[in-house]
Amino acid sequence: MLKLIKKYKTVLRFIFVFLGSYFLFSSAYNAFLLFYEQTQPVPDAITRLVAYQSGDLMHALGYDNVKVVMHYTGLSMKLMVEGYFLAGIVEGCNSASIIILFTSFILAFFGKTSTTLIYIFAGATLIYATNILRIVILSVSILEYPQYSGFMHTIFFPLAIYGMVFLLWLVWIRIFTKYKKA
Repeated sequence: MLKLIKKYKTVLRFIFVFLGSYFLFSSAYNAFLLFYEQTQPVPDAITRLVAYQSGDLMHALGYDNVKVVMHYTGLSMKLMVEGYFLAGIVEGCNSASIIILFTSFILAFFGKTSTTLIYIFAGATLIYATNILRIVILSVSILEYPQYSGFMHTIFFPLAIYGMVFLLWLVWIRIFTKYKKA
């Protein structure tokens, strides 16, 4: 048994670090969400920030009368342009879960401490910014090209954001860790 553990030490380390950090960060995030759910009937702070920043970006792109308001149920934010309801921004739209997944993977292939922390921060920032851009492009496509909204929401954007995370993982493994190709 000890021989097997030694033989697969790297694999076991990856599994335990990935699952452990994912469980730890997900638990902390869920506790954060429960706090909001129990204390205030409003979307969490991250979701609200993403919604407001998406509205600000739409306004900066030239769309007039952009409003971001809380949905009457209190569970989401509504992104509206000139009275048209374009997007309901819920907790799943704030990119926090994707950032947790990204971070857990990077920690499982931990490199030099400073490089790892900088890469996690840069990657999380890129994922967050891409997510806001995703919401804006989706809202614009719903407004301008409603016939493509289903494709954009269910296929294109998940593929784009998870594809970007996958590429960030590949860059991390190939360039910054000791697990480079021999």
